[in-house]
Amino acid sequence: MRETPCILVVDDQPANRDIFQTRLTVSGYQVILAGDGEEALRVAREQLPDLVLLDVMMPKISGIDVCRELKGDPSLPYIPIIMVTAKADSKDVVVGLEAGAEEYLTKPVDQAALVARVKSMLRIKDLHDKVQEQAARLEAQSQELAGWNRTLEERVQKQLAELERAGQLKRFFSPQLAEALLSSGAEEFLQSHRQEITVVFCDLRGFTAFSETVAPEELMEVLRTYHGAMGTLISRFEGTLERFTGDGLMVFFNDPQPVPDHGERAVRMALAMRAEMEGLSEAWRKQGHQLDFGVGIAKGYATLGMIGFEGRVDYGAIGPVTNLAARLCEQARGGQILVSQRVFADVEALVESRSAGNLELKGIHNPVTTYDVLGLKNGG
Repeated sequence: MRETPCILVVDDQPANRDIFQTRLTVSGYQVILAGDGEEALRVAREQLPDLVLLDVMMPKISGIDVCRELKGDPSLPYIPIIMVTAKADSKDVVVGLEAGAEEYLTKPVDQAALVARVKSMLRIKDLHDKVQEQAARLEAQSQELAGWNRTLEERVQKQLAELERAGQLKRFFSPQLAEALLSSGAEEFLQSHRQEITVVFCDLRGFTAFSETVAPEELMEVLRTYHGAMGTLISRFEGTLERFTGDGLMVFFNDPQPVPDHGERAVRMALAMRAEMEGLSEAWRKQGHQLDFGVGIAKGYATLGMIGFEGRVDYGAIGPVTNLAARLCEQARGGQILVSQRVFADVEALVESRSAGNLELKGIHNPVTTYDVLGLKNGG
């Protein structure tokens, strides 16, 4: 409602219009006039008054019909109507109220009653407008909240998808590497490609005999301890775990994230694993278990990528280098780390080593020159 309420006075008698205008203007209201029903409809739609004083008996269109049309127009805001009638019969009053009028006055109009009714209707108008404003505000807030909810749902779905991708990546890669792949959006690296890598194979010596003599629960406890210790080191050195196979595991470096020193990194990880295994082996020996640890490391080209089917995939490497690392691991004695010629070339200045000779390895046609890595040189 306006700061100064606007009242439309509709009466076909100029004298009556003047009386209403004078009294309402003195009371502080803005007044606009209409002399018949047609003009009343036009002015009401153009000016949108806060209140209408509407005479019943008028030419062209009666006040009752004007009231019905104004109240039936959905494009108009709420406008209270006071019917002004010379008829005091209750039936005429009922007709006006049924047409939608909020109040009525009878002629001759008592001036005090006029002002009182006008104030009362304007209070109702003001309350109605405030309720409508609050409803509109609530609707806007509801729409805004709905928008926030949609945004939140989208963010949750996106985060869930990212968590799912992160879970898949962390099955293969160290947490640091998985996060780097997710943040860079570089998951295309998981598609099939060719890359030079360093492969580490390692397993437990004496595990087959051990598994045939202990209870399954004890066997699983040993494997959990072993896998937990090795998994921690794989993550620390940012290796890519291809698989656990019972007591054996395969790790490779330089894919999917290239590293310039992948041969050196692989050897450092193997040495850390051997050191960790010394403590585990000692603890197991106290329990009567004779278990040791051997490692084979090779460097070469392989084809890498996702391997499997929908619902079950692994990230793997295929090529002669993986077979060479596996065969070197088979040849390694307990506590021994056997490396190929190419790996040794990367770490010769870093490690204490000795020649392990030219070995005839299953599935490999020519003898393979190998070295036994004893440990890091001072300062290495």
